[in-house]
Amino acid sequence: MSKSLVWEDKQKGGLAGIDPKYTGALQSKEEIAEETEKLREEFHKLQEKLVAVKDKGIVFIFQGMDCSGKDGVIKHVFSGLNPQGISSYSFKAPTEEEKLHDYLWRAHNKVPALGYIATFNRSYYEDVLITRVHGIVSDKEARRRFKQINHFETYLMDNQVHVVKIFLHISNDFQLEKLRSRIEDPSKNWKFDASDLAERKHWKKYWAYYEEAFEKCSKASPWHIIPSDNRWYRNYAVLKIVVDSMRSLKLNDPEPNPELIKLLDEFKNTE
Repeated sequence: MSKSLVWEDKQKGGLAGIDPKYTGALQSKEEIAEETEKLREEFHKLQEKLVAVKDKGIVFIFQGMDCSGKDGVIKHVFSGLNPQGISSYSFKAPTEEEKLHDYLWRAHNKVPALGYIATFNRSYYEDVLITRVHGIVSDKEARRRFKQINHFETYLMDNQVHVVKIFLHISNDFQLEKLRSRIEDPSKNWKFDASDLAERKHWKKYWAYYEEAFEKCSKASPWHIIPSDNRWYRNYAVLKIVVDSMRSLKLNDPEPNPELIKLLDEFKNTE
């Protein structure tokens, strides 16, 4: 029922050809309430297997324009999990320490250990996006980094850390509405950043650079494009991708511990 578009090389129409308001035949979150609950229950069980066996890890990368809801969808989809088995990171402008290292260092530092889940709110893709928009990185350097990113993601996958990449696709009008509400509503003022207005001027550049990143960096892990103007649909579509990705790991049940069987026998003898 949900639609998560997997970006294909030379995607017809680019991002402009994907409707951010898309919800398919669905009209409201009430229609998917039962399925959503079942997906949540399955997600929790899959996390238990992941933690128990500890032979695979998974990182979910969220990218999107300002106001696309990266924080919100991470909170909604990953709430209720065992907090000891998940970590969340938000990648903002690099710190002074991070600037002294290669651009992938800070992300590699946060890659989850086997048995764990990590969510990245933005990621190393910022180093071929905002840096490019503002002329910090040349087109030639960005294309060199595309190859490095492909190698990095292949390396992670080869070492049993699955990479899932999700782009939250919103319209220009939707973003403007959200920014206006952050200014007009005092309870949302804390969310407003004046730089968000400045970045709006580069909307077309961002889309063009995102599209190139999607085309060039889908070797190890494809990009899922999620129509996100409707929050309830966005949450549902992302939850489905997350659960499908966990299923794809083909997680095994933990092996029984024979020592515990012996211990159980000892308990019985003391009764």
